[in-house]
Amino acid sequence: MHKHQTTAVVNATVFDGSSSLGKTNVIFSTEGILAIGAEVPHNAVVIDGTGATLLPGLIDAHTHTSVDSLRCALQFGVTTELEMMGGFTKQGRALQLVNITDIADVRSAGMGLTPPGGHPDELIPKGDGIPDFVLKEMERMSEEEKIAFLQAHERQEAAEQGGPDVTTAAGARQFVHRQFANGADYFKVMIEEGTVMNSPGLPMISEPVMQAAVSEAHALGMLTVAHVLTAEAARTAVNIGIDGLAHLFIDRPEWTASLVRQIAEKNIFVTPCLVLNASIIGKNACAMAHDERVAPKLDSQWVKTMCSCFHTFPGGKIEDSYKNVMDLHRAGVDILVGTDVSVPAPHLGGLAHGVSVHHEMQLLVEAGMTPIEALRAATSVPCRRFGLTDRGEISIGRRADLVLVDGDPTSNISDSLSITQVWKAGTPILPV
Repeated sequence: MHKHQTTAVVNATVFDGSSSLGKTNVIFSTEGILAIGAEVPHNAVVIDGTGATLLPGLIDAHTHTSVDSLRCALQFGVTTELEMMGGFTKQGRALQLVNITDIADVRSAGMGLTPPGGHPDELIPKGDGIPDFVLKEMERMSEEEKIAFLQAHERQEAAEQGGPDVTTAAGARQFVHRQFANGADYFKVMIEEGTVMNSPGLPMISEPVMQAAVSEAHALGMLTVAHVLTAEAARTAVNIGIDGLAHLFIDRPEWTASLVRQIAEKNIFVTPCLVLNASIIGKNACAMAHDERVAPKLDSQWVKTMCSCFHTFPGGKIEDSYKNVMDLHRAGVDILVGTDVSVPAPHLGGLAHGVSVHHEMQLLVEAGMTPIEALRAATSVPCRRFGLTDRGEISIGRRADLVLVDGDPTSNISDSLSITQVWKAGTPILPV
C-alpha cells in the first residue's frame, strides 16, 4: 500500500465512539481520518461496507503483554493495549518495538508499587532466572525481538535489585520517580491482601505510604490506578486519592452503596475486568475459544488457557460483580473495558489477548449495559480517561485505527467478533 493511499469505507453503519451515525462514508489514510460523509475521492481504494459496521479501534485498558500478544490483539481489532504492569514504558518501547508495525499500540505503567513478596508474586512460579511461561513467550519471538527482550529484562532486574525500600514514604516517592524516569505512562499501586487470590496474608504497603506515592505521582502529572479485588481494597484506593480502579471488587458488603457513592463523587473510573472475575470464581471461556470467529486466530496454548481458569475464589458469585458494575454505571462512574490478560498459562486462564475484549463487552451487556455503552467503554471512554486524544473516535483528524465487522454490534454486541478488516493508523492489517 502506498504510504499516503486514501481509503474510503462506504455503505457501512458507523459507530463513532459515542453513537451510531447511521450509514455514511468514512475517508482516511495513514495521515488520519480525512472526512466523514463526504464524496469519495476518485483515487481512493473503496471498501464496500454494506451490511457491516465501522468501529474505532478497540482498547484493552488492562493487560500484561508481549510483542506476540500485541500481534494477537491486533487480529481481533484491539489497536491499543494499556499495560498495567510490565516493560512497555516509553523507554521499553524504544528498546523493544522499533520497526515492528504489525502489533497493537501499547502504553504502560512500568512496575507497580508493591512490597517485597506482595502481589503478584503469588502468581509467578518461584525459581531462578526467567519463569517458564516467559521462556515459552520467547519461543514465539524473532531473534531480534528476543535480544531486545533480554536486554530489557536485565535492565529491569538490575533496577529492582538496587531499588528503594518502597515500604517507607521516602522510598515509595523514589520508586515513583524511577517509573517516571523510565517513561511510565501512568502509575499503579497494588492493594491486595491475597484472599481472593487464595493467598491470604500477602504483605501490603501501609495506607499512608501508598498515599505519599499517589501524591508524588500526581505532582509529576501522572494518572494513578490501583489494583483492587475487594470492596475494602477499593475503599483504601478511594482514601489515598486514586484516579482509577484497575479491577472491580468481587464482593458486595452491606456498605457497597456508600462505596459506589464515594467512587462517583470523586470521579474515579473503574475497569471491571468481568472476564477475570468470572475466571476467579471458576468460569472458563472455552465456548468463546471455540467460536468459529475466534478459534482460527488462537494457537493451542491460548485455547488451553481460555479453557482453564484462575478458580482462586470459588465462593464468589458473578451476579455480585454484575450488580456492582451496574450500581457504578448508574451512579455515573466511567466504565472501561479491560481484561487483565497476560500470558498463556492455565493458572491464569479464561483470558486471551484481543478476544477477551469482545468477551468483556458481552459480559457488560449481560450485566445490564446497552451494546452502545459497552462499545463506548472499549473506545472513547478509555481514551478520554487515559488522555489518548488521538484515537478512540471516528472523527476528522483522529488516527485511522478502525475495525470493520459484519452485522451491527450496536444492537447485537456479539457481532463485534465478526471482523472483516482492521486498520492500524490507516494501514490494513488483515488480508483483504
